[in-house]
Amino acid sequence: MAAEHPVTRSILDAPSLPDTSTSKVRAAVVSSALLIAGTHAAALDPRATSTPRGWETAYTATGVAAVVAAAATAKTSSPTSHVKGKAFDRFVIIWNENTDYEKARGDPNLSWLADQGILLDNNFAVTHPSEPNYFASVCGDHFGMQNDDFNRADANVSTVFDLLDARGVSWASYQEDMPFSGFEGTAWVNGRNGANDYVRKHNPPVLFDSVTRSEQRLSQVKNLSLADAGRSMFHRDLEADRLPQWIFITPNMTSDGHDTSVTAAGAWTRGFLEPLLADPRFMNNTLVLVTFDENETYAHQNRVLGILLGDAVPGDKVGTTDSHFYNHYSELATVQANWDLPTLGRWDVGANVFEVAARKTKSVIRPWGSASAVPDYFWNQSYAGYFNEKAYRQYPGPNLALEKNAAGRKILESVKETWENSKAPTYYKDIVQVPDGLNPPAGYNA
Repeated sequence: MAAEHPVTRSILDAPSLPDTSTSKVRAAVVSSALLIAGTHAAALDPRATSTPRGWETAYTATGVAAVVAAAATAKTSSPTSHVKGKAFDRFVIIWNENTDYEKARGDPNLSWLADQGILLDNNFAVTHPSEPNYFASVCGDHFGMQNDDFNRADANVSTVFDLLDARGVSWASYQEDMPFSGFEGTAWVNGRNGANDYVRKHNPPVLFDSVTRSEQRLSQVKNLSLADAGRSMFHRDLEADRLPQWIFITPNMTSDGHDTSVTAAGAWTRGFLEPLLADPRFMNNTLVLVTFDENETYAHQNRVLGILLGDAVPGDKVGTTDSHFYNHYSELATVQANWDLPTLGRWDVGANVFEVAARKTKSVIRPWGSASAVPDYFWNQSYAGYFNEKAYRQYPGPNLALEKNAAGRKILESVKETWENSKAPTYYKDIVQVPDGLNPPAGYNA
């Protein structure tokens, strides 16, 4: 079904980084702003299309004057769609920060949320630190990233956004206290108290040139605010019944526990979700995943809390525990299975689908290869790769031989067309056992 695209012209005063053509720029923090917005309706093509080169650095200036100027013309759009899924019709992902499983499990607000749905007690991040986890969750690999730099994936690295657009499934990223839609700067600081608010490293779409070179796709990366819901694009979309079908939500650096504690993260997450769980504009065959980017104790296995809840969870599953092996790639696999999407030909191919969706998509949940091998994997450091500052390697290509796989899902056509003549090495397999820095792909020792 064709997506609908109302457009909002933002006048949100926001910062950014200096323009750069390099693939990495060190983090810089900028200071304060207010959120103001006006609206303008227009018809848009339902598919995100690439626009002339330059958008990938268009909104990276950090000076206040530059921010105000950019915000005055930055486009915000709210595409909607109604693509029926096999297990759910909307998938909402909320990531909090840097908390060991046991500590998160003991938080009373997160415990309350778990009681409303399914506890995932065998769920893992894929490396450290934060940025590579956010990055990998939407493209199927972290390419050795072991930093929180201003990393930019080249436009030939495909993502979940390519999969969703190809199927006509609407999507958005809502970032708490991001100053304006499409902002590409590294960070935004609260002008009243100096606290860190928004950070780029926690915003998956803007890490990819395939998103940031498109004005349309940038316009779907929007603000969320609990301090002023009237100026929050999430709440505007909710009020207008224009929430998309795939949503990624990142709380700010106070709300997500990064600069505070799991107590703050649990309180924010419950405070945000509890009213929405009773709101039919949000809760309409909706599956919500609440999880963490990584654990806090790097010496331990990178196990993180996961909770699935929403009205897409069957009543007999509420209050239960799912102990199958999952990781951040399971988010990709679950979305692919639900909407009959193709794969990216990377670690998404072998990832387990969450059982609540696997039952309706007829997906087979596979165990780890051997019970004794799991303790040997920690996912607490990255293998070598394109973004690894200590052990650089070229980009691996997707494994086009994974056109044949256990799940029976084909690789996205544009991925095959892009990489079919490439001589790049590949290491992806149709397996649950994804590598880590201690057990790297062949030739990718860090």
